[in-house]
Order: sequence, then structure tokens, then C-alpha cells
Amino acid sequence: MRRRRRLYNRMISVLNGNGYKITEPRRVVMDYLLRCKGHPHAKKIFNAIHRHHPDIGLTSVYRTLDLLTELGLIKRLLFKDGNYRYELKSDESNHHHHLICIKCGKVIEYNDFLEEEVKLFDNMKKKLSEKFDFHITDHEVKFFGICNDCRNNI
Repeated sequence: MRRRRRLYNRMISVLNGNGYKITEPRRVVMDYLLRCKGHPHAKKIFNAIHRHHPDIGLTSVYRTLDLLTELGLIKRLLFKDGNYRYELKSDESNHHHHLICIKCGKVIEYNDFLEEEVKLFDNMKKKLSEKFDFHITDHEVKFFGICNDCRNNI
């Protein structure tokens, strides 16, 4: 609860600091993302909030997601199903990557090997930045395969 409040306050601060008002659609989408487990796509977010806020349209949801992504508050992830999905971008203590089932689309977050990963990716980042004169700001790792449930149902 405390973490969620801290993230919400950070989102409000970033929006205000960039001259954006806290409109009802923005507040509702941010609240949904803070409560949501998983990686919802825009239509899932719209369907979930539309029940209680029928005046908020799908276009407003997309615009809010685009703005929150642009401001670095959420990450837009493209998985195998071709839909963009979203997750909160929080502090490094919540850094993780994804295992994605190619049969059912299930997404599993993992943060094992974090210490080893930091060393590996810091080294890769440094070398790639130097070689290509490219400033790297983020990275994303996704492993694709078949989850245990799908393997057992074959």
C-alpha cells in the first residue's frame, strides 16, 4: 500500500512538473495500473475502467498510456500476441524480466540473477555505447517458450 501511494505521488508529481493536469481519465488509468497485477493491454484497461467510468473512452485510455510512457512512468511492452501491454516503471528494486508462453500468452516476471545481470548488462551497455556512440537508457529481456500448464496439456 505504501509503495503504491509513493508511485502514485511520483506520477502526479511528474505530470504536474511537466505541465499536465490530472484529468479524470489520467487518474483512473493510473489508479488501475497501480492496482493491476500483470501486463494489461489498452482494451483490457478500457474494459475494466469503463464499467465504473462509462464517460472515459478508449481514445482517452490510449492517449493516457502514450503520455505516461513518454514521461517514463510506465513501460510499453510488445509480446508475441502483437498487443502492446503496459506495466509500471518503478525503482530498481522492482527490476525484472519476462518469460512468455508462446501457446497461451502467459507472462511470468522474474528477477532472479539480478546481481549477475547488473554486471553483465552494465558491461554490455558500456561496450555497445562506445562501439556505436549510442546512449542506452533502458533494456528489456524476454524469453519465449512453453509454460508448464501448456506442456502438461499437450
